[in-house]
Amino acid sequence: PYSTGQNRIPSMRPPPECRTFNTPTIEQAIFDISSLISDPDWRQLFSNVFPNTLDTTVAWHNSNTTEPYTFLVTGDITAQWIRDSANQVLPYIPYAKVDDDLAKLVLGLVNMQAEELLGYPYGNAFQPPPRSGLTPAENGIAVDLSVDPPFDNSTVFEAKFELDSFASFFQISTAYWRATGDYQFMYSKSWSNAMATVLTTIRRLQEPTYNSMRQLNRPLVQYKRLTDSPTETQFGNGVGNPVRYTGMAKTLFRPSDDATIFPFLVPANAFLSVELSNLSTMLTSIGVYAEQAAFAKKMANEIRQGVFQYGTSVHPKYGRVFVYETDGYGSALIMDDANGPALLSLPYLGFVGSSDTTYQNTRKMILSPDDNPWYFSGPYIHGIGSPHTGFLKVWPMAIAMRGLTSTNKTEVKECLDQLKATTSGLGLMHESVSVNKPAEYTRSWFAWCNSLVGQLVIDALTRFPGII
Repeated sequence: PYSTGQNRIPSMRPPPECRTFNTPTIEQAIFDISSLISDPDWRQLFSNVFPNTLDTTVAWHNSNTTEPYTFLVTGDITAQWIRDSANQVLPYIPYAKVDDDLAKLVLGLVNMQAEELLGYPYGNAFQPPPRSGLTPAENGIAVDLSVDPPFDNSTVFEAKFELDSFASFFQISTAYWRATGDYQFMYSKSWSNAMATVLTTIRRLQEPTYNSMRQLNRPLVQYKRLTDSPTETQFGNGVGNPVRYTGMAKTLFRPSDDATIFPFLVPANAFLSVELSNLSTMLTSIGVYAEQAAFAKKMANEIRQGVFQYGTSVHPKYGRVFVYETDGYGSALIMDDANGPALLSLPYLGFVGSSDTTYQNTRKMILSPDDNPWYFSGPYIHGIGSPHTGFLKVWPMAIAMRGLTSTNKTEVKECLDQLKATTSGLGLMHESVSVNKPAEYTRSWFAWCNSLVGQLVIDALTRFPGII
């Protein structure tokens, strides 16, 4: 059936027997929230996007009482990204405290991510574990690669090291703990060893390219590929452009899966700083792993200081702004990318408040078609895009994040109106949409964006009752 509004949004939920995870708690939440929406198009769209991860992406879930595991596909790509999967379940975590089955699903993801990162900490996307019985997916672009440390494609789908994967693992771990009060997972060897491995790796990633004798420090990870696309390989024979010590941690790739130009990706470091602090708080509260708790807190402070000291610049038009990437030598990349963590998302991540002066300056800059090279505007849609999908394509994800980080009701309503008009009649969110032609889009099934838009609807109705 279609909604009765102007956009005629189709129902995109599979029947209950075909859904990959069913829970009456979320069904009730959909009913309760939908009852607050007067716009029939948004009632239908919300009921499509909010449960999409549960309806369609739980490829494997072992609900073992003591140690569950969950493998979530990202949508139309049958692999589990650390970052995507964490974001896919974030809207459900508040309900986990009253729903044991949902809590097991989230805990299963925590356990799965720990196992994946312990096996290969530099991977961004992973194959299903052999015990799941699922067939590993073929990554058609993971060819002509030289990666060090080497990886096994039967367990790792893609080996592009992305710093935000570490932050996402800590985020989902601490968010689950806060919602449920359950801390038993911290005592598992898999989680505790993964946590310790990630902390040690972050420390190494803070190292500069050259030592005090101007000799090369041994690179921790290298990725190079024979390709005609510069976003698919790295500078410096796979180790990235040189950096000096700043306190921040290096990364080879962005959350878009595109290569960084300067290895200190500022929004990823901001996100990591927040989640290292949250990790330290959790460990300290439970009274476990005191050494790692202190280590995490120390690195959180170092990274945060590095962001403010080296990750900002004085713009001739906007004043002091956060830059997207830097190297510690004074180079800076002025832009923002739709994929989170992004500069636009800094208040959402908890790094700064939405009224922070530097953030507000940055927000004005990156939401300007004249000053953010990856901001596009057309008769159909306007917003932030990404080099990942090329010119003149806006990501609905960035529109949702603009709404989530805005304190202005009119701006939030504009974001909601744009999102409602971007589904091209399919009733779900896309990865990117052409600013000129509504029917031109990438990815018809993108679960992370669906979850984020669900979050926006709940947030908007909470802050601005009756907005839709």
